[in-house]
Amino acid sequence: MTTTARFVPISKLPEVGTTIFSVMSSLAAEHQAVNLGQGFPDFACDPALPAKVAQAMADNFNQYPPMPGMPQLREQIAAKIQAVYGHQYDANTEITVTAGATQGIMTILLACVHAGDEVIVIEPAYDSYVASIKLAGGIPVFVSMELGPEGYTIPWDKVKARITGKTRLLMLNSPHNPTGSIFSATDISTLTDIVRDTQVLIASDEVYEHMVYDGQRHESLSRHPELAERSFIISSFGKTYHVTGWKVGYVAAPAALMAEFRKVHQYNVFTVNTPMQLGLAHYMQDPAPYLTLAGFYQKKRDLFRAGLANSKLRLLPCAGTYFQSVDYSAVSNKSELDFARWLTTDIGVAAIPVSAFYQQGQESGIVRFCFAKQDATLEHALQRLQKL
Repeated sequence: MTTTARFVPISKLPEVGTTIFSVMSSLAAEHQAVNLGQGFPDFACDPALPAKVAQAMADNFNQYPPMPGMPQLREQIAAKIQAVYGHQYDANTEITVTAGATQGIMTILLACVHAGDEVIVIEPAYDSYVASIKLAGGIPVFVSMELGPEGYTIPWDKVKARITGKTRLLMLNSPHNPTGSIFSATDISTLTDIVRDTQVLIASDEVYEHMVYDGQRHESLSRHPELAERSFIISSFGKTYHVTGWKVGYVAAPAALMAEFRKVHQYNVFTVNTPMQLGLAHYMQDPAPYLTLAGFYQKKRDLFRAGLANSKLRLLPCAGTYFQSVDYSAVSNKSELDFARWLTTDIGVAAIPVSAFYQQGQESGIVRFCFAKQDATLEHALQRLQKL
């Protein structure tokens, strides 16, 4: 009697299961909770944007575009960076359109990190970073942010201490998900001093670049020539234009770094949806949508914060992104995951435990809400949260 052999692949990510975002969104749907967990808008984008995509389709721009992206879009990206941050990238050799920011991050790591190279990760961190590092054969080295009266800050002395001869790359994120913190001028100065005499590259995740509040400015690493020369800058049209499902972003980097990026990009993606690229290129000719985005989201942030001001949830500072973190220690002593589950099932509002953004599940009694929602959605959630 013969039996059919079962071939089970040896997992490259044995510890990875279903993401916390999927878990909480499923729980929210099951209990008809207001989903402030996963970070996407529940409102429509400007109808002019999909109209421009539809026009590109109607005009028969439906075949493969050039591997780095449509020239029209890369030129618009270069013009925006020059206008906003004062750095001139060459659209032909220094900008590549990606299938979202997450693909850009993966491609950077595959292009730069060799087996055994170390990559410094600041925790809490977006979950794709560590998985991408491991798939590239790298070793993640963790530095935890510190939480004080002014919110989360990076202990740069600890970052410096982690840099060794094996350090290949430093993963940075500002505005920061999930904490809502942003880089200050002091952060930039300190970072510059730390990396100056090293060969360390930087991947700067700036997908929330246009969501910085209270008159502060986004300290893009592209603003700072000494950092720009060693940095990949990552951004997302999905975040900026309320079209997260389109999965279109870009990476900007000096030509020598971009040449290596494109070697990988041409094989793991090749290129990105043609009509969407053309629609975005035409839409970007008007800078108003991204220049007014901070004001749009600041109103939502302020609405949400005002609604929780008299609750037992302690609001942490939110200088950027569309995420608000809260300390719930005055409400419960449950673990962050258990509290998030209870909040979803019993109170009817879904949140994300910040412990999920740490490899070892560090507990601080904090959960994260997304306020990229219609005002009516936020007010509905606030009515439920005020029961606390």
